[in-house]
Amino acid sequence: MFKGLKPIVYGGREVWPLIEGGKGVSATNHASAGAWAAAGGIGTVSAVNADSYDPTGKIIPQVYASRTRRERHDELIQYGIAGGIAQVQRAWELSGGVGAININVLWEMGGAQQILHGILEKTKGMVSGVTCGAGMPYKLSEIASSYGVSYLPIISSARAFRALWKRAYSKAAEFLSAVVYEDPWLAGGHNGLSNAEDPLRPEDPYPRVKALRETMREGGIPDETPIVMAGGVWNLKEWEHWIDNPELGQIAFQFGTRPLLTQESPIPQGWKDRLMTLEEGDVLLHKFSPTGFYSSAVRNPFLRNLEARSERQIPYSGEQAGDHTHQLDVGVKGRNFWVTRGDLLRAREWYGQGYTAALKTPDNTLVFVTTEERDMIRKDQTDCMGCLSHCGFSSWKDHDDYSTGYLADPRSFCIQKTLQDIAHGGDTEQNLMFAGHAAFRFKKDPFYSNGFVPTVKQLVDRILTGD
Repeated sequence: MFKGLKPIVYGGREVWPLIEGGKGVSATNHASAGAWAAAGGIGTVSAVNADSYDPTGKIIPQVYASRTRRERHDELIQYGIAGGIAQVQRAWELSGGVGAININVLWEMGGAQQILHGILEKTKGMVSGVTCGAGMPYKLSEIASSYGVSYLPIISSARAFRALWKRAYSKAAEFLSAVVYEDPWLAGGHNGLSNAEDPLRPEDPYPRVKALRETMREGGIPDETPIVMAGGVWNLKEWEHWIDNPELGQIAFQFGTRPLLTQESPIPQGWKDRLMTLEEGDVLLHKFSPTGFYSSAVRNPFLRNLEARSERQIPYSGEQAGDHTHQLDVGVKGRNFWVTRGDLLRAREWYGQGYTAALKTPDNTLVFVTTEERDMIRKDQTDCMGCLSHCGFSSWKDHDDYSTGYLADPRSFCIQKTLQDIAHGGDTEQNLMFAGHAAFRFKKDPFYSNGFVPTVKQLVDRILTGD
């Protein structure tokens, strides 16, 4: 047992302060979460468009039959509720009453509140807590506490937690079981990097977590309420100075990337194999997500194509003005596209390379793509099923008039389509592959030598040794 590490009381029982990071779509499910809980930790079912099953146990494909976005959004909510319930029930059975089961939702996912209500209503006594990030989930405390369930907000700064606490969480303080600090420069998936922070200048997490604890103390939150360090946590020995540290209070640790490579992990074998090949620097912190948030994923051809697409971009004016003195004569229909002479020459060069279609962005720029890409982008935008509360790619919004009011952005992509595809066996090179920035360590850690893939129990036991 690693020195200083002690069980905590959570969900009415003693558990190790080790949390499985929730990863959607379907990258953590009942199998991984149930096994993590059975090993004595806190397993996390992703409730982001989770899989449900037919009577034979086969995954039900999430196919949308309705004609309008709003109707497809309603279908998505029903899929989300049914899938979340199925995953929690199965995880609970696998846990054998040991450890604890959490569910994870993204506040910016479409229909988040309806889905959360639907799952918690049908899984009473099974879910210990709800982790939630990707936005400012003010209503999380109200919803979770109404079912007698604890909540664990995911934040990336003391400032964000202070706002949540003052506006809502202080009214349901007894159900706040932990605060998850997700480091925006280290964690995989979406994160809370603010506009005031530089994505290229990582900050030391220690002073940020210390500031979070000080903010929690200002609110009267006891030091026994854990702060969960999430992002970049590979083993405990590298965090020894965080354990039993009076400056920080009780600390727990979240593991998001390492559980991807276990026997119970639901991700396809091709994804697992790819993780074993990663080098340092292969994970990119980027802002292509239609959520508008920064996120981290493997810099595979899918991401490189998005990078290249944004590089083939020029500003334009609707009339001749300033240095926009030349009419664009490639990629567009009509004469109301005025650009600089240099951008005209660049556009002609891209056109000659086969990027013959120019698409407008919300920022009064044009991006040049192939006609095949143009058709795929337009189809994906048309097929939108409202998986986000606000989608930059399709201009969908899940309330009021169901539109963001902005032009759909061709520099982004349909996140539901690609995450569903990679989670269910799609091409790992042509889909978004989320991973934390420590994923390169799979290749270097002797624990995984000779292609060894541990069970969840073996991984948790390994972590408990400090390695």
